[in-house]
Amino acid sequence: MQALNLHQKFGLFQDQWSPKIIAQLNGQDVKLAKIQGEFVWHAHDDQDELFHVIQGRMTMEFRDHQVEVGPGEIIVVPKGVEHRPVTEEEVWILLFEPCDIHHTGGVEDDRQVDVCDHI
Repeated sequence: MQALNLHQKFGLFQDQWSPKIIAQLNGQDVKLAKIQGEFVWHAHDDQDELFHVIQGRMTMEFRDHQVEVGPGEIIVVPKGVEHRPVTEEEVWILLFEPCDIHHTGGVEDDRQVDVCDHI
């Protein structure tokens, strides 16, 4: 066991929309991702997701409203709720998701990642 430095881990990759696993606990992956622009509209039928913004500002869009999420803030998207993260600048996020989650919710997209790298 050792402490993980998130800023050091973010320094290990540059690609966006490609989550990296940094830890696992109780059937959950703890992931880091760099995101910018608009992601695909999607939902996870059986899984909740937690997004924690580390750096930058993100808008989580829902079909009927949107929520601004800034540094040090989190948002939990309940299972079955269609959503889309959107940013104007590069944003660093930490995610808690079930290990078997498909990050596009099964929606085909060029940014689809079938297996996340461990860093």
